[in-house]
Amino acid sequence: MKIILRLEEFAMFAISAYALYLLKVEWWCYILLLIAPDLSMIGYLIGNKAGATMYNLFHHKGIAITVFAIGLAINNQWLQISGIILFGHSSMDRMFGYGLKLPQGFKYTHLGIIGKG
Repeated sequence: MKIILRLEEFAMFAISAYALYLLKVEWWCYILLLIAPDLSMIGYLIGNKAGATMYNLFHHKGIAITVFAIGLAINNQWLQISGIILFGHSSMDRMFGYGLKLPQGFKYTHLGIIGKG
């Protein structure tokens, strides 16, 4: 079953990259897709709870969809692109087994402990 979930996440990541292509975004937006949301890990310098909160804020697909929807509603392409980047990056992370973080520490996620199984 795990392989099916990873393939599903890959499909969502690929759709996000394709959406960026359809919006004719600059090449550097694809780099943002890969790395920008991970800047939220800086919250772990404060502590596990703050780190998990910051990380989850930038890796929650519901928030990504909300940002995109607001961009559609107010006709703001940058919010649309930001929502796509957040969504695609979250899919990429989940494809590799990195889920939303729990306050116990970085390796504890809603998908299980990173590196186990």
